[in-house]
Amino acid sequence: MAPQPVLILLLFSSLCSSATAGDTSAAHSSAFVSTLRTALDEISAVQSLLSTLPGLLLGGHSRLSYAVQDCTELLSLSADELQFTLSASSSTASSSTAARRRSDLQSWLSAAVGNQITCAEGIEGTNQFVGNLVAGGLATVTSLVHQLLSQIPATAVAAEGEVNGRRNRKLLVENGKFPAWMAAAERRLLQAPPSSLQPDAVVAADGTGDYSTVAEAVEAAPEKSERRFIIYVKTGLYYENVEINRNKWNIVLVGDGIGATIISGSRNFVDGWTTFRTATLAVSGKGFIMRDLTVENTAGPEKHQAVALRTDSDLSAYFSAEIAGYQDTLYAHSLRQFFRECRISGTIDFIFGNAAAVFQNCNITARRPLPHQKNSVTAHGRKYPDQNTGFSIHACNIIFEEEDTTVPAAAPPPATYLGRPWKEYSRTVVMQSYLGEGIREEGWLPWAGDFALNTLYYGEYMNTGPASAVVGRVQWPGFHVITDRQVASNFTVGTFIDGDVWLPATGVRYTAGLIE
Repeated sequence: MAPQPVLILLLFSSLCSSATAGDTSAAHSSAFVSTLRTALDEISAVQSLLSTLPGLLLGGHSRLSYAVQDCTELLSLSADELQFTLSASSSTASSSTAARRRSDLQSWLSAAVGNQITCAEGIEGTNQFVGNLVAGGLATVTSLVHQLLSQIPATAVAAEGEVNGRRNRKLLVENGKFPAWMAAAERRLLQAPPSSLQPDAVVAADGTGDYSTVAEAVEAAPEKSERRFIIYVKTGLYYENVEINRNKWNIVLVGDGIGATIISGSRNFVDGWTTFRTATLAVSGKGFIMRDLTVENTAGPEKHQAVALRTDSDLSAYFSAEIAGYQDTLYAHSLRQFFRECRISGTIDFIFGNAAAVFQNCNITARRPLPHQKNSVTAHGRKYPDQNTGFSIHACNIIFEEEDTTVPAAAPPPATYLGRPWKEYSRTVVMQSYLGEGIREEGWLPWAGDFALNTLYYGEYMNTGPASAVVGRVQWPGFHVITDRQVASNFTVGTFIDGDVWLPATGVRYTAGLIE
């Protein structure tokens, strides 16, 4: 392992006493804008430095070479996120849009502060000279962006018992309805059978479409499009690695169903790739939608980190899709994401990253790992307490499924845990979900010693199933058995990722609040 509304998660940060819920006045100050511009200059300086590294030093396709490519891409993402912030800072928000503006700023800056960390982790262990060369610049960018993030007042997610009326906002809708931010045409898009769509591009492995590979169709899509560009991928196995870059906005990838349309890859860490670069499908362009297909990484548990889907796409939605792999299957790297009725499978840390993501009505399946390994469903990577990120697993099934036919029928399931803290302020909540056999009584797994046990936030609320009892759970200061319904509501789609503001435009059905 390594824009529109945002998740409102910060559990331990409090509002500045002088700030209103929607106040973003700091973002309009000359000092804020000056720091933004300085951070952008520093990003350019590091990018320039990376571009001067000689080919001889990097080698052909060494992990170091991939790490430098990763850094260049990640710094470009940070630059975009800061440019979005700069643009928002120069415009005036009405009282009705101030909270949404604050959410956007928190989301963009939370992502931008983490990109340099991913860059440094990719270089770590490859070449000390290169690591030392860029370390100072990366640290400077991270520090500047964190300064900016700390100036945006956060809507506090109240701890147990701290209930106030602000959390019962009008954003919630009845179960099963689409969120208010989704246009009627896009709701139809997500509900309509693939055969009834009018795609902009058709991909067919047998040559009957406009393109024979998904990558070719993505390349043909316009850049920075404000309208949806629909790519229909017919039934077939597409063995390729697909990258949807940061300038490819609003792409919709539609298949013929899970197991029918399959995008398959096998890149992995053991074979020399960085974790970031192993992804079969990597998405950075905002507003991405994926439905009715399978994305898999077939490298297997022996190859360690091997990502099927990596996503940095803000306001992205994944519906009725399968994401299959082993270690590090789904890299929810950054920004706001929603997964509905998806199948996600893996072994170690198979849902990881530092996104603000909600998983709803999904089947989350642990597979058999290598001998002596333990499964961990999540590994959330929030580094700073003022990042508005976290994983919310709501109304899902978390189970173990035996696929190895050589394993005796009576063999016990492997030890499986709901998560472990990748970074200091890791945040994951599991609520109203079914927890099947194989999940250990203690529920959660340490990363190393007592690292992050005081600063993480892990919570469970009204789960069911044979592993749902909380009496034997870990006794960490950061673990919470949530008993207050209003506290749990803070981690729902409507509140945690402001889903009612942006999900309606994707057409993905969702439940905004808790299940009655």
